Amino acid sequence: MLKRDVLSIEDLTDSDVLAIFERAARMKADRASQSRKANEMPLAGRTIAMIFEKPSLRTRVTFEVAIAELGGRAVYLSPQDIQMGKREPVADVAKNLERWVHGIIARTFSHQTLVELAENASLPVINALSDREHPCQALADLFTVRERKGNLRGLRFAYLGDGCNTCHSLLLLCPKMGANIAVATPRGYEPAADIVSAARRLATEAGTVVDVGNDPKRAVSGADVVYTDVWASMGLEQEREKRLKVFPPYQVNAELLRHAKPDALVMHCLPAHCGEEITADVLYGAQSVVLDEAENRLHAQKGLLSVIYKQGE
Repeated sequence: MLKRDVLSIEDLTDSDVLAIFERAARMKADRASQSRKANEMPLAGRTIAMIFEKPSLRTRVTFEVAIAELGGRAVYLSPQDIQMGKREPVADVAKNLERWVHGIIARTFSHQTLVELAENASLPVINALSDREHPCQALADLFTVRERKGNLRGLRFAYLGDGCNTCHSLLLLCPKMGANIAVATPRGYEPAADIVSAARRLATEAGTVVDVGNDPKRAVSGADVVYTDVWASMGLEQEREKRLKVFPPYQVNAELLRHAKPDALVMHCLPAHCGEEITADVLYGAQSVVLDEAENRLHAQKGLLSVIYKQGE
């Protein structure tokens, strides 16, 4: 089987992403009509290990359901099961798993753990979240916008808050798919410089714009999509009180939303802290598509798995 890792959005071409979206849309429609096609079972007879160092609702459920609906079987490994890097080295975990399973999906604190898994396993490794990127979330997000808006080219995304893993993946995926993106964070909380450089290179190639700054109103001005995430991600809880004093100007609320287009979509990868990064009236309002995003994690991940394992036949 062809080894095809997806640790970053940079591991996918624009053609890959379009193939993922097309397969996701087809399988979503088939699921709604309760139609199951034999040629959409690329995981038949295959077992996928799911290594989770962090708790999860959406990521775990959507990947387990996706694997089952593609004909495969998931084996969930909690932090207590293997304790990578403590009970045994990451490399040893990878070398053992490759003898038993056909792929690894990993949700880790450190991106380096994913890199070590990929370097030591001769089977596909997929990033289900790390401190650097959240590629599966970004795929579901842009799939959702494409569903709602018809296309992505020329749209303006605004991301407000912490320059975190989700922000990184959106920065890389938006220009790749012909969309513009503006990011506004407090000073000192900007996205990683190398991610911004890579995003700007992609934007130059695609004729799009990547704007990274500190002004939330500027970022949201004329936006088709307004996106936010929690101010303190898992692993950063000790910074929560400090961040609560710095981030309030970046809250997505009705007043800020007025600077976006009237039909702008509001997005959040969930779980949300209402009253912090977003207000309840906006999170649950008419412009919100957060539950569509959550549902589309399933379909986008089915599309991703289909592309990886169809190519690996």
